[in-house]
Amino acid sequence: MPFSFLNTVMTWFLKKRIHQIDLFKKYPIEVQNETLNNLLQISSNTEFGKIYGFNSIKDQFDYAKKVPVCNYETFFENIQNSINGKQNIFWSEPIKWFAQSSGTTNSVSKFIPVSSDTLEKCHFQGGKDALCFYINNNPNSNLFSGKSLRLGGSKKIYENNNNYFGDLSAIMIDNLPMWAEMISTPNNRISLIEKWDEKINAVIKNTVNENVTSLAGVPSWMLTLLNNVLKETNNKNISEIWPNLEVYFHGGVNFSPYKKEFEKILPKQTIFYETYNASEGFFAIQDMNNSDELLLMLDYGIYYEFMEQNNEQTLTLSDVKIGVNYAMIISTNSGLWRYKIGDTVKFTSLYPFRIRISGRTKNFINAFGEELIIENAEKALEKTLKKYDLNLVEYTVAPHFMRGNKSGFHSWLIEFKKPPKNLNNFKIDLDSNVQKLNSDYKAKRYNNITMSELEITIARKDLFYNWLSKKNKLGGQNKIPRLCNDRKIYEEILSMN
Repeated sequence: MPFSFLNTVMTWFLKKRIHQIDLFKKYPIEVQNETLNNLLQISSNTEFGKIYGFNSIKDQFDYAKKVPVCNYETFFENIQNSINGKQNIFWSEPIKWFAQSSGTTNSVSKFIPVSSDTLEKCHFQGGKDALCFYINNNPNSNLFSGKSLRLGGSKKIYENNNNYFGDLSAIMIDNLPMWAEMISTPNNRISLIEKWDEKINAVIKNTVNENVTSLAGVPSWMLTLLNNVLKETNNKNISEIWPNLEVYFHGGVNFSPYKKEFEKILPKQTIFYETYNASEGFFAIQDMNNSDELLLMLDYGIYYEFMEQNNEQTLTLSDVKIGVNYAMIISTNSGLWRYKIGDTVKFTSLYPFRIRISGRTKNFINAFGEELIIENAEKALEKTLKKYDLNLVEYTVAPHFMRGNKSGFHSWLIEFKKPPKNLNNFKIDLDSNVQKLNSDYKAKRYNNITMSELEITIARKDLFYNWLSKKNKLGGQNKIPRLCNDRKIYEEILSMN
């Protein structure tokens, strides 16, 4: 099919979706209540549905009373039984796909059930809607005149008891619809290569001569790929290789620390679009150009609830407020029921409901009562880097606990593109910026009684990359844990410095 014709057809097809999105933006509560009713009805005859009386649940309030909030550990037995071949446990449709995820804080694999419904109506729909928003906001786009360079996971798909396991991106690539394959590069075989270095070389070889108009992947790994492309081709800017590049769809980690580096090497016209996709579901998409807000997608077969820190009561969309940090609870069309995903979000607007990802429920530091969340650390670091015109590669933070009469402090291990000329001034400003963003941290820093000024250790070149390589975590959704409440990972990485 000629790309000019494909561009016309795809643009027309995607724009039709805008009317459906407008519907859930106009009637968000009604759409969410209908989603919950559908999920309960479909699963009423499952083992889980019978235990909690799904047939008798009258509304969302009744649902919250009868079904307990769970996490992976408390839901694991159900998942394990499903992996072993038992069906109709928590979802009526047979589950054959399991997204393997090790998270950021340990090496123990999680296996998240992925139904055909979730794959088609959630993950693939999310990908289509990201294209839809971009096309709708940029009417002169020629996105489909070329191809999308996707950088997915490196974990291979393997089979056990007629079930299939792998990184979510690998599962999606393996099930990609024909239209998506036509506009993607490299091919599936290369995309699913397990060894990272081998995969990078193959991607470069097979894409440098393509007309790439968009990029999709996790920022840290995409930046690694693009720098290797420039090195291999002896160019200074990606525009010399892919002059028609329009947009980079990114997600997985906070983009702010990487944005400056991408702007240096990408064509000037490149627009950045963020997506919020996880093994458990596709949740939100940037729906406006040049925005850091994500529209919560309400018609993907996911029912949302929210929980404030230190509060066991859950809230529906009707009750949330702007600027409050909420843990996100989901019920999905893969049979995760009132599942605490581990992410925290803040609403930036209501009607329509837009959010920012503020962190992880386990990705924080509260060793001295400072309650530092990832959002505070990211913003403080971004502000300080900007002042000194510096670029970041990676970082991690851990508490340094009190010893004798000496107060505790936070240890920052930072790999800069180029280190600051005056590290002490940078450190003072970073500490000051954290205090401005976190009143608890500021209170604990008062007169150095509970906490002393933070300390910074400069990481050698490629330190974090080498640690991930040692852990066999290169590529895909793998990432460095930015904040840890103990020193285990910090010391592991530091020992390689």
